[in-house]
Amino acid sequence: QLQLVESGGGLVQPGGSLRLSCVVSGFSVDYYTIGWFRQAPGKEREVLSCISSSDGSTAYADSVKGRFAISRDNAKSSVYLRMSSLKPEDTAVYSCAAARARCTSSQSAYDYWGQGTQVTVSS
Repeated sequence: QLQLVESGGGLVQPGGSLRLSCVVSGFSVDYYTIGWFRQAPGKEREVLSCISSSDGSTAYADSVKGRFAISRDNAKSSVYLRMSSLKPEDTAVYSCAAARARCTSSQSAYDYWGQGTQVTVSS
């Protein structure tokens, strides 16, 4: 059974940092492209970043480019999202998902999703 479990969310002050983890089971983390998404209340889910299965290439949404960094640890079956310079508008539920495709912003390409972890940026 393919599963993705996110962790690492919480309350952080503006300008702070967090590292989210996405632990996968039931498949090899380097066999699937893994993407990070977020959904704020009343807004559509948006893609933030992805790391390709084939060559480990990465991509970022303009809204997080330069502030967020995605990485993968095959030995720990994990993909991470390091977030820095956080802003109140980064408040959302963050989820990871797996796709049998190269890095893509098309959410329909992602077949397996985690439950999400809440990130709140507030003073």
